[in-house]
Amino acid sequence: MSTEAVSPLRRRMIEDMMIRQFGTHTQRDYIRQVREFTAFLGCPPDRAEPEDLRRYQLHLASLGASYSRMNMASTALRFFFHVTLSRPGFGDRMARIPTPERLPVVLSPAEVALLLAHAPDLKYRAALSVAYGYGLRISEIAHLKVTDIDSAAC
Repeated sequence: MSTEAVSPLRRRMIEDMMIRQFGTHTQRDYIRQVREFTAFLGCPPDRAEPEDLRRYQLHLASLGASYSRMNMASTALRFFFHVTLSRPGFGDRMARIPTPERLPVVLSPAEVALLLAHAPDLKYRAALSVAYGYGLRISEIAHLKVTDIDSAAC
């Protein structure tokens, strides 16, 4: 955190997050969200009304905020009002945007053949074949041993 003077409200929020062992990045993000909400509101956040939260979400949506940005704001403000200000139920109607499902990129058989054809030698071709065929990560391929191969199943 910075060396600037910290308001009692911010100090309490930081302490609440420390009690719950939030990571430093989460603490930083939550504080940023409350600070941005306060700037939008134009007055201390403890004076906010439920309609102010709704207006803030409309403001974020009008700016084209991503689903993760909208959800971060919702989660941070809900924590601030529920835990720090002890206002249960406040902010419960804030919208949570579902995470869009992304399909994995699957190469066509021709693309896989082209990839394998450009491998420098047999060792790399074998590693690429195993990695793609079994969906392994680079680190998993790098740590493979001969004993990992079940030759009886072949």
